[in-house]
Amino acid sequence: MSDERAIEEWKPTVNPWIMVIPVMLAVFIYVLDGTIGNVALPYMAGSFSATRDESMWILTSYLIAAGIVIPAVDFFSKVFGRKNFFVISILMFTIASMLCGMAKNIEFMIFARVLQGFGGGGILPITQAIMVESFPKEQRGLAMSIFGMGVILAPIIGPVLGGWITDNWTWPWIFYINVPFGCAAAILSHKLVEDPPYAKKQKNVKIDTLGFFYLTIWLVTFQTVLDKGNNDDWFAATWIRWTFGISMVACFLFFHSQLTRKNTLIDLKVFKDKNYTAGTIIQVVIQAVLYASLVILPQFLQSMMGYTAFLSGATMMPRGFGSLTAMVLTATLSNRIDNRLMVVAGLSLIGGAGLAFGMLNLQISNMNIAIPNYFMGMGMGLAMVPIMNLSVETLRNDQMTNATGIQNLLKNIGSAVGTSLVATMLTRFAQVHQYMLVGKCNELNNVFIERVQSTASALTAYANQSMAHYMAQYSMYGSLVEQANLWAFIDSFRIFGLICFLVIPLMLLFKKPKKAGAPVEVKESVMKD
Repeated sequence: MSDERAIEEWKPTVNPWIMVIPVMLAVFIYVLDGTIGNVALPYMAGSFSATRDESMWILTSYLIAAGIVIPAVDFFSKVFGRKNFFVISILMFTIASMLCGMAKNIEFMIFARVLQGFGGGGILPITQAIMVESFPKEQRGLAMSIFGMGVILAPIIGPVLGGWITDNWTWPWIFYINVPFGCAAAILSHKLVEDPPYAKKQKNVKIDTLGFFYLTIWLVTFQTVLDKGNNDDWFAATWIRWTFGISMVACFLFFHSQLTRKNTLIDLKVFKDKNYTAGTIIQVVIQAVLYASLVILPQFLQSMMGYTAFLSGATMMPRGFGSLTAMVLTATLSNRIDNRLMVVAGLSLIGGAGLAFGMLNLQISNMNIAIPNYFMGMGMGLAMVPIMNLSVETLRNDQMTNATGIQNLLKNIGSAVGTSLVATMLTRFAQVHQYMLVGKCNELNNVFIERVQSTASALTAYANQSMAHYMAQYSMYGSLVEQANLWAFIDSFRIFGLICFLVIPLMLLFKKPKKAGAPVEVKESVMKD
């Protein structure tokens, strides 16, 4: 009992508010790099003479590498000591960022992005664990608000900053700007961050080679299916079926090995905690909706409304302001009201914003985009920050590194699934609506005939009657395709909004949070684990 009590009562000698500076700086540049390259991708593809499909690996190789490292964070923390591994991760990420800017061909760029993902993969879960452990329970709500600010704001700012840098400088600078900030984060982390007794370097730690192998095969094949599936008609392609089959077998073998073997990469016992399990599911859904919206909204504005890359990225700024508003609210109210209510309010705002986007048309003003964006950002902040705190509230401090590693692995997968799902939805829904609308364009539809004749009559001043009739039909078909694409966006927005409402009942699984200042008790059921 005394050991568990000592674990809970450990406090760093450095003021945790000072410690926040380097760890949050590292988080910000890591999360920022997940989206900052999106708008610069065509420029990079042009520099490397690469196709669009080939250039997509610049983004996905980063996610794959990070996903492989995330669940192994607990193991590497035991091998090197958590603080040492954190500093190593920042330095590797910084060096890889410099290599990305220096890349002269697509192969070297992908190699550098993989190295960058390996370095960045450990930053997020370790920072989350440090933030939770270093602050007393009555200040954790405020600490997680700051952490959530970096996690939510960085991917929103990424496209805006990437577009501005690419337009005013050149695309390598979206990577070069990481170098000074990464060096500063590494130096300050080395000086300020401390390891609790259970996170120090341990002897005789064996690597779970088999689990690491299964994990790598699972994530690489799964990400490949998500990236290339829509282009090759998913399971209609033989190679997609084989790759997906290999991925699912590797997934099963990985989790089976983690449950049946000793000294594994991750400890799945944390899923016995209902708060952790329900909180992880909700976070995965929020992450999928966040990254899907970061893809679908700029694409809508560019393809349907004629916005430039920079302007479409700039429309995300109201979402950032909404997130800042939510951070202030969570910081001030987290210890005064039930955090579960804030999560419900946040999910409701995200869902409502999704449904509001589902009512857009092609005669909208900027306010029709800005207002739902603001409330979606506010919902992200109100939901994400408290749910991160609630999901680990009933875990012991020595479980944090493992728990946050698993959580971030699943959130990483959620981001990939959300991004791939929205691309598929847009393609398939557009086909469905086009098929439905084409059925109305026939000689039995008086409205269609009248529109064609009216347009053809106007065009006879520029072409003969036969050509004018053909041009009128072609014009009507263009309008039909435009409307089909618009409805595809509308359906996608609405579905992502409804998904947020569907996960709200999971909040019933959460135990009532303890009041700030309540004495820490280590439950026997938890201690046995």
